[in-house]
Amino acid sequence: MKDIARELGVSVVTVSKALRNHDDISEETRARVLQRMRDLNYRPNLAARALVTGRSFIVGFVVPGLLHSFFGEVAKGLTNVFRKKGYGLVMSTSEEEPELEQQEIEQLLARRVDALIVASTQVSADSFRRIEEQNVPYVLIDRQLEDLDASFVGVDDQSVGLMATEHLIQCGCKRIAFMYGTSLSPALGRLKGYRQALEKHGLALRPEYVRPHDETGDATDYAAYATMKELLRLSEPPDGVFGFNDQFAVNAMKAVLDAGLRIPEDVAFIGSGNIQHADFLRVPLTTIDQNSIAIGERAAKIALGMIESKTPVKPKTVLLEPRLVVRQSSMRIPR
Repeated sequence: MKDIARELGVSVVTVSKALRNHDDISEETRARVLQRMRDLNYRPNLAARALVTGRSFIVGFVVPGLLHSFFGEVAKGLTNVFRKKGYGLVMSTSEEEPELEQQEIEQLLARRVDALIVASTQVSADSFRRIEEQNVPYVLIDRQLEDLDASFVGVDDQSVGLMATEHLIQCGCKRIAFMYGTSLSPALGRLKGYRQALEKHGLALRPEYVRPHDETGDATDYAAYATMKELLRLSEPPDGVFGFNDQFAVNAMKAVLDAGLRIPEDVAFIGSGNIQHADFLRVPLTTIDQNSIAIGERAAKIALGMIESKTPVKPKTVLLEPRLVVRQSSMRIPR
């Protein structure tokens, strides 16, 4: 850094600011410094910098799984913000296992991450108490814990449930089933919205149509398929199905198609999450978009504020508005 500063006729502080993408030096100076770095194949020693500054400039991101594109899009939103500030993102997956999530968090804390972004599988706040004891800022996304006062960024899940169910009603559905994961806070909020929509439109809440699942992750594939088979065997099978996420909806759709029925004419479907390539399915899936990239961007900004603050930051909750994306799986003519 001293060599670069001497050659360019600037201070070492200016070189340091260029490396950190600081905004109080000119673009011309920054470009000169970065070009000279490339010429010399210079790489800053991040471990040494961490010892001096007390920061690793790394943020940990813990998610339940990597197969769902929702979390990939959240990660894109995170990097959109963190990259501009010189932070890297390290991702870990809990595979929907609370114990594995705790292990992954411990590993990230051992690496001295500056903050954590977590879509948690926990049912209690105990593991987050340990994070707080180490004074590491964290932000929850997508999933909340009732007994934990922490910053959270997600979507208004009750609005998701209301919007999805009302859409099926507007498409002419009268017997609407809801399939969800029992342990997940987004599912419970969407269940409230589902019930609210039925009551609002004078439709009976039929217990046989409300199907909870304890399975999470890949195990939901078979569970959703099997449950849809059971629903089709009822004397009055549903004519509409709301899967609390797209994975539930897609597997239930497969059961309907395998039974020789038509989507949406016999059974209409809606999911939530707006997974990538949902419009390339055999029957393109109607879904609720959760603003996943925006969730990542907002969570990153909150985390940066907590990292840079010299005093404790009061937790804040940000709920983004969901958006209906209509595709073929629900496009039926109301009768």
